[in-house]
Amino acid sequence: MATPDFIRHLRNSIGRQLLWLPGVSAVVFDDQGRVLLGKRADTGGWSVIGGIPEPGEQPAETAMREVYEETAVVVVPEGVVLVETMPPTHYPNGDVCQFMDVTLRCRAVGGEAQVNDDESLEVGWFDLDALPELEEYALTRIKRALEAGPTWFHGMGEEPEGQQP
Repeated sequence: MATPDFIRHLRNSIGRQLLWLPGVSAVVFDDQGRVLLGKRADTGGWSVIGGIPEPGEQPAETAMREVYEETAVVVVPEGVVLVETMPPTHYPNGDVCQFMDVTLRCRAVGGEAQVNDDESLEVGWFDLDALPELEEYALTRIKRALEAGPTWFHGMGEEPEGQQP
């Protein structure tokens, strides 16, 4: 994920200490039920598409912008899938960030999937039964996007380990 200019300016003031940031993830499906994934340039792993909102940008706008910037696919956000605070991320340069992720389910309405910037090594559509290796983060978002239910909030509506309803 490329670092937005406003974060670079903040880092000039606060150094490498923990920076609390919004994040938006997009789980994009096409008319065939396939999911759009990108192979990230920073980690080399496959994942759902996502990024950091620009100041004042709405989450749906961020999802649409990030998906197009990274994959050349045009999407329409359909709903909020989940809202979750992620564990802190420690970057190789010493920066520490913690993201409040809002994940949106999106429908592809145009464009052809292709690498469209320097954040992705590859992009492509995948059948749900033929996904590449994914981190739990991405698998959870895809799973929740497939469920027909209300928005999922971490810790809400789940029973603590070892307790039955």
